[in-house]
Amino acid sequence: MDPLVYVLDLIVFIGIFGIMSLSLNLEFGFAGLANFGKVAFFLVGAYSYALLSEIGVSFYLCLIAGALVSATVGFLVSLPTLRLREDHLAIVVLTFGEILRLVVKSERWIGGVWGMAVSPAISVAGASARVGVLVNIGLVYLCLVICFLVVQLLANSPYGRVIRAIREDEIAAEALGKDRAKYRAQIFALGSAIAGLAGGLYAQYIQFIDPYMFMPMITFTVWIMVILDGPANNWGALLGAALVMLFDRGTNIAKDYLALAVDPSNLQYILFGVLIILILLYRPQGLLRESKVKTKAIDRVGHGRRATKNKGS
Repeated sequence: MDPLVYVLDLIVFIGIFGIMSLSLNLEFGFAGLANFGKVAFFLVGAYSYALLSEIGVSFYLCLIAGALVSATVGFLVSLPTLRLREDHLAIVVLTFGEILRLVVKSERWIGGVWGMAVSPAISVAGASARVGVLVNIGLVYLCLVICFLVVQLLANSPYGRVIRAIREDEIAAEALGKDRAKYRAQIFALGSAIAGLAGGLYAQYIQFIDPYMFMPMITFTVWIMVILDGPANNWGALLGAALVMLFDRGTNIAKDYLALAVDPSNLQYILFGVLIILILLYRPQGLLRESKVKTKAIDRVGHGRRATKNKGS
């Protein structure tokens, strides 16, 4: 296989899982929601895209529909679960993800265990593999930029300050009139929509999906991305996605060029384990600290304080 295609493939996966990392960072980093069923909404987006593309729906409508279906599923799942404690919430959504995968596995009309072929979003007749991957890079990173801007603007808005307040002290936030359940349900739905978009991009890029591609390990991989470079920092979420995918895809590339004494899949788990241990020991808050809230009011206060100090000196 062309080495450049390997590199371009890595770039595509960094973009797709960067979107996934942003979605979990929104839920866990900013809102404190321990979503251990992330792969379920990734699956919903992928299968929604596949089913709609099969009947000739335009690719951008497939992506939007996949995000909306995932948001709806996320909202419905959140209603009975968000009043639970964090550990109970994690168990419930983890179980939901596995139940959903088993349901998909048993349904023949969506491919069952055999899976189903998926049409690419943009196909260029007679184009080489390099051109096909480059087209996907453009599409994936356009979606990544949009998701990043949405999450970044939300985090620095009054709404973002409310969800941080609920994360830090939900009793105090409720005493100030903030409905904890409503805000958390909204964030859960938005995070699920972003994960669904990533699922659609993944399906059209791979051009084939089956239930075995949506194992719980995907959820744990995304958690590693967020924990590695610091929750509540969107740049950290992207950096974490890049580092984890470099290890993940890099070991698969290395097996074609190096004689490895360890199976590449096992090597991935070893590297992930070492990374987590090192981070928890020496940098428990992640490589990057939580991003500060940036608003015009805070900027004015900062300028005012600096001006006062300058006058005093």
